[in-house]
Amino acid sequence: MTGIKDVALQAGVSVGTVSNVINRPELVSQGTRDRVHAVIAQLGYVRSESARQLRAGQSRIMALLVLDMGNPFYVDVARGAESAVREAGLGVMVCNSGESVSEEATYLSLFTEQRVRGVLVTPADTTGQSLDRLRQQRVPFVLVDRVASEAGDCSVSVDDTAGGALAGRHLVGAGHRTIAYISGPGHLQQIDDRRDGLLQALAEGGLGPEALLEIPAQRMDVAAGRDAASRLLGLAHRPTAVFCANDLLALGVLQVAYAAGIAVPRDLAIVGYDDIEFASAAVVPLTSVRQPAEQMGRMAAELLVEETGAGAASHRHQHVVLQPELVVRGSSLPSR
Repeated sequence: MTGIKDVALQAGVSVGTVSNVINRPELVSQGTRDRVHAVIAQLGYVRSESARQLRAGQSRIMALLVLDMGNPFYVDVARGAESAVREAGLGVMVCNSGESVSEEATYLSLFTEQRVRGVLVTPADTTGQSLDRLRQQRVPFVLVDRVASEAGDCSVSVDDTAGGALAGRHLVGAGHRTIAYISGPGHLQQIDDRRDGLLQALAEGGLGPEALLEIPAQRMDVAAGRDAASRLLGLAHRPTAVFCANDLLALGVLQVAYAAGIAVPRDLAIVGYDDIEFASAAVVPLTSVRQPAEQMGRMAAELLVEETGAGAASHRHQHVVLQPELVVRGSSLPSR
């Protein structure tokens, strides 16, 4: 691999002069700059960014670690984060834990080894222990789609209890008295929060907990939604509506209902969560609780840029909670 010494030797200048041409060109005469650049092009020299970062003492790379890049919700989060990071003149490295605690630990270890500037993370480890390595190495981080449990951490999240209540009030208001909740992995706090909101809406409508039937799903993808729907449709007394913990589950339910000849929403109303792009394009447009995913990613990145940049001295840790919005479409029209 061609190094800076090779460039200096070929150009007949010192290593320091080559470094100045690359990093502080105003200190070098035009003729010398032209000669050095010609040699750089001839030899194909590429400077070592990691070495430059070590000399500067700070990386220009932020890391973003999400639960599932197969979920369009996290794609939107990443899009918002990337726009804010790039506006700050920095770069972002996006990684996927796949909801695996061990994968998350591996990535967080890698981030500290590579001395990234900061980390945006949606933790798979709900105990918070995986973040201890970042704290020990003094790597700034912001939690995304999670509420920070410590005052010394920043977080940007959505009020999922309010989101569950929005879905519940909509279904109860449409006349449904029995509602299924297709949930997700039990260790995710969002799942519990959305259930709590749904139960709150049922109580407001004069219905007890027995009006809710929970069908757990081990994953939160379309295949898991199809599996849960098969169990739901096999019940002797089927609820008239279903609220799904995310849109991918809801799309799986919609597929199975459509294949079984069950009319949506006449025989079964369906509400999802996230309002991903595919929700409005479904065979029956999907009612969904919209999360401001892109805004969430952008705000989290802006907090991290502030904490690691020129504004670090005045930075104050914040726990930002955004509000969801119900988007009503054809899958949950009032029951007859």
